[in-house]
Amino acid sequence: MIADPTREVLRAFALSGTPVPVVGGRGRSVRVGDAVLKPPDGTAELVDGQAEIMAAVREDGFRVARPLRTTDGRWSHLGWTASLHVDGAEPDHRTEPRWMDILAAGRAFHAALAEVRRPSFLDRRTDVWAVGDRAAWHELDVEVVPELHPVHEALSRLVPGATADGAQLVHGDLTGNVLFAPGLPPAVIDFSPYWRPPAFAEAIVIGDAVLWHGAGRELLVRAGLATGAVARALVYRLVTTSERVRRAGQAPTDGEVADYERAAGLVVAC
Repeated sequence: MIADPTREVLRAFALSGTPVPVVGGRGRSVRVGDAVLKPPDGTAELVDGQAEIMAAVREDGFRVARPLRTTDGRWSHLGWTASLHVDGAEPDHRTEPRWMDILAAGRAFHAALAEVRRPSFLDRRTDVWAVGDRAAWHELDVEVVPELHPVHEALSRLVPGATADGAQLVHGDLTGNVLFAPGLPPAVIDFSPYWRPPAFAEAIVIGDAVLWHGAGRELLVRAGLATGAVARALVYRLVTTSERVRRAGQAPTDGEVADYERAAGLVVAC
């Protein structure tokens, strides 16, 4: 159950109407007229930096949910951000997998970001996703929770050494954030910025497909990504999970451990 934005929040973004929950994502967004409101993730610096990039990106083969400013020029108000609604829905990968279409949308999006300079706010991220990313690229040593240690070791043996070659601004969470609508280019939403080679963003999509959506070896072969790249993406997700549960004083569920074991087994066997 999410909290509705207050009238003050609606006034700040010059919106009127009744907030209606948006289906999908993490269940925290509401739609008000032609806008979508959601509580932001991360620091104010990160939120503002993401918004500035998404406001300026030139659409070419994709659409974006343009962020909206408040009436006094800010990108958030009282814990809420706003963006224009875009038509589309996540694909149902059980009945009609669209993994290759997501990769194609990501390539178009990353081509549009190719000349963007490295944002300095990336250096100051300390969230679980940033920790997972740095660990996957050998920039940070972490001790994963005991339940995930064996599979982390198995995957880490496949991960190649880190290299900065080809790094640029990328969207590191495309899997559930590419929407499709008939007759329209795919829409890329909820930008998660990282400074990595675009192939890493693609490997995350394929790793997610294996980890959470039951994809198998056929997709790994079809995507044409190196085994080490997919292993790195799975390490990123695994460390993120480990950090999340550790910070909460919890342990991963049996289902989470089983998912990582199954995904790692598939990748190791390739």
